[in-house]
Amino acid sequence: MYTLAVRRDFVAQHALIGGDWGMENQPHSHHYVLELQMAGAQLDRHGFLVDIVEVEQTLTALVAGYRDHLLNDLPEFAGLNPSLEAFCRILCVSLAKSLRVNIGLSLTVVLWENATAWASYRLDS
Repeated sequence: MYTLAVRRDFVAQHALIGGDWGMENQPHSHHYVLELQMAGAQLDRHGFLVDIVEVEQTLTALVAGYRDHLLNDLPEFAGLNPSLEAFCRILCVSLAKSLRVNIGLSLTVVLWENATAWASYRLDS
C-alpha cells in the first residue's frame, strides 16, 4: 500500500456550542495543522499514486477558505458544534469532492488543533 501526505497549517477561530466548556464556549483561535493522507495499492502509468501538484493546489485553496475565519459563521457549520471532529469530517468530504480520486484510494484527514490534540476522518472510495 502506498501513502502520500501533504500538510498545510492555518489559524481559524471557533466557539464550542451545546455544552458548558468554560472558555471554549467563547470565540478563540487555533493554529491548525491539516494533513491529508491518500493511500492506495496502485500507481498510475507515471509511477504516481496521485498528482501531487493537484493535491497541493486543492489543499491550499481549501485552507484559504477557513484561514482567519470564525468557523461558527460558515454555512457548513450551521447547526453544528464546530468541534475538531466535525471540522475534520467537513475537510475530508470537501477534499474528496474536489480531487479526482481513483477507485480504491482512501483519503484521511488528520487535523491537529494544538501540539497534543488531533482528530482524523477517513473516506474510502
